[in-house]
Amino acid sequence: MSAADACGRPLGLDTLVRLGRHRRIPAQVRRPVVPEGMTAPLGCDAVAVPDRLGPLIVPRLPRVGCVYADGAHWWWIVPSDSDYALPWPVPAYYATGAPVPGAARLIHRPESTVPYTPPIPLYLALCRVTGTTPDWSRAVSA
Repeated sequence: MSAADACGRPLGLDTLVRLGRHRRIPAQVRRPVVPEGMTAPLGCDAVAVPDRLGPLIVPRLPRVGCVYADGAHWWWIVPSDSDYALPWPVPAYYATGAPVPGAARLIHRPESTVPYTPPIPLYLALCRVTGTTPDWSRAVSA
């Protein structure tokens, strides 16, 4: 069975992805406010990691963007669609639209005018601290 629009035409993958990204956000979460003086020209998503991993990741990054913490997770702000063809390793959680818990507070603000942590270095640092092989390094089976 395939998805179809109101006229019965099949929906393309791009449409399905776009619709999935615009789901309602529960009331107990919010989109983080970009600090004053900053802009987010590439949109915002977030990568949540358990708070015990946050301090292990920071020294491995060339640049740290805005990071929010809620006591259980650190939420790293990354450009939208930073999950494209990139499965983030467990225990990370990729959050489209950067919905962070309402109790989260800003614990790091970069000195630049954009809130982003570069996603590839963040991915590699997370792989390193979790002992996960980066997805593109895994053997391909026939």
